[in-house]
Amino acid sequence: MKIFLYILLGVILIITGFFTWFFMFYLKVPKLPDLSMKSETEKIVSIDNWFQKLEKEKKFNGAVLIINKGKIQLKKTYGFTNFLKKEHLTIHSSFRLASVSKQFTAAGIMLLKEQKAIDFNDLISKYIPDFPYENVTVRHLLNQTSGIPDKYLDLAEKNKEEIGVLTNKKAVKLLIDNKPKINFIPIEKYEYSNTNYIILGYLIEIISKQSFENFMKEELFEPLKMYDTRVWNLISKDKTFPNKTNSFDRFEKKDLKPSFVDGVAGDGGIFSSINDMVIWDKFWYSNELISPNNLRQAFEKPKLKDGKLSNYGFGWIINKDMVWHNGQWLGANTVIMRNIKNKNCLVILDNSSNVFFDKIIEELNTIGNKVYKQ
Repeated sequence: MKIFLYILLGVILIITGFFTWFFMFYLKVPKLPDLSMKSETEKIVSIDNWFQKLEKEKKFNGAVLIINKGKIQLKKTYGFTNFLKKEHLTIHSSFRLASVSKQFTAAGIMLLKEQKAIDFNDLISKYIPDFPYENVTVRHLLNQTSGIPDKYLDLAEKNKEEIGVLTNKKAVKLLIDNKPKINFIPIEKYEYSNTNYIILGYLIEIISKQSFENFMKEELFEPLKMYDTRVWNLISKDKTFPNKTNSFDRFEKKDLKPSFVDGVAGDGGIFSSINDMVIWDKFWYSNELISPNNLRQAFEKPKLKDGKLSNYGFGWIINKDMVWHNGQWLGANTVIMRNIKNKNCLVILDNSSNVFFDKIIEELNTIGNKVYKQ
């Protein structure tokens, strides 16, 4: 009996020791050095060295872009394209953007508005006659104030056998057929919903009479010369494409494969490089595709029924002069943060199921202006 108790105690101590090490030491990221007395060049060198250290400690695998007052200060990659670690990342490596894709989808809707093919205040039922939510408009979807429940993944799982690969059209049909109860009347409050942006992706397909992928390529990416950027999912004709990164699980040492739901796009599904994100940052200041008035609406806070302002624009979270969005899906972790007033931008992309990603952002934010002057 005593031997059993000693063994049990030993096991408990080992487990306790492991979790103590894991949460108190392993999950921590190294502190950035004090940058207060350094020149701009020295600051960037210190940040670059910090990311190199993170990569060496297997706490970062990805790309970093820092723009300060409109000038690129750091545009660099750290690590590999997949778990095999045979091919190094480059500035042209295309990462899965996950929910950062939403601002691209919003831009697609804004292009249709520019072409007078749609209005932000149009009812969705105008384009989808049997749509079960009568009072929801395009703007409600863009601003995440529609009240439509985020149920498309649950509905897809329940109907997995008959669906095959889920597409935008199939996802919307699931909503129509099942009619999940709306969470609140439009504009009553803000509620983040991937389903809103799935519907927007489907609207682009209906109105443009082509796939979301083709529309985005021909109307947005090619005109902007964003050659590393594209929509890619399980319904794409290409099984892969040049410079594509694979999201991987660092612990299990394997690439993460898309599942049957990864035929949808709009809430995600866009890949881009750190090089193209320079173009994307400039796009939101001014461009030849979308008028200044139209572009400005992306950063207007919607007014709710109680008179309060929400902080979600068109694919952007708005906080005074700061606009940002993050994303996480299939091992990808992404964030873009922009200070519109100061023309500063921080983009971080990672494809390694990085459990340290939020801590890296937190560490950068603790020194605020010393890094990218947000």
